Amino acid sequence: MVVLDYGSGNLRSAERALVRVGADVTVTADLAAARDADGLVVPGVGAYAACMAGIDALGAGEVVRARVAAGRPVLGICVGMQVLYELGEEHGVRTPGIGVLAGEVRRLAAPILPHMGWNTVRPPADSVLFAGLAGDTRFYFVHSYAAKADPSAGDTVGEHGEPFAAAVERGALAATQFHPEKSGDAGAHLLTNWLATLT
Repeated sequence: MVVLDYGSGNLRSAERALVRVGADVTVTADLAAARDADGLVVPGVGAYAACMAGIDALGAGEVVRARVAAGRPVLGICVGMQVLYELGEEHGVRTPGIGVLAGEVRRLAAPILPHMGWNTVRPPADSVLFAGLAGDTRFYFVHSYAAKADPSAGDTVGEHGEPFAAAVERGALAATQFHPEKSGDAGAHLLTNWLATLT
């Protein structure tokens, strides 16, 4: 499995969390390795535009799109989830994303930002990522921006000021707005569920 290194910040914590649940992990900017891996993790912290600049400089967007089109596993985490959408808007700047998910990432309409700390989520009944986790399980969030949830598409819904997409599952494409690598046993359980989908 590859954790994509495009200059974002939480590479090592993602690597450690995946190793903890038994994954064989390489952190690399090598696009051939990212293309051929059994699973690709796209991490991300900070600003949407900065993350997309790193992805564009590396040429990694096309690798992600090709993997998704071929039904090969991709997991986005935090801003690594956000950049999978068509567009991100921060401080009036609109930045095109990788575009494998429909929709835009925008500032949450909430009285307190960032949304930081532990929160529950509402996954669909047939969720693979959340299988075996209790409904009151909490995950760790740090974000001020998010995509609108689409429950009809099977999105997991979070709430902070307004509903937002806390996780998405679209076949081999999965992503979480929260940080599974900072979510203790619950995050480890979710990552184990994702690893089980890799073939």
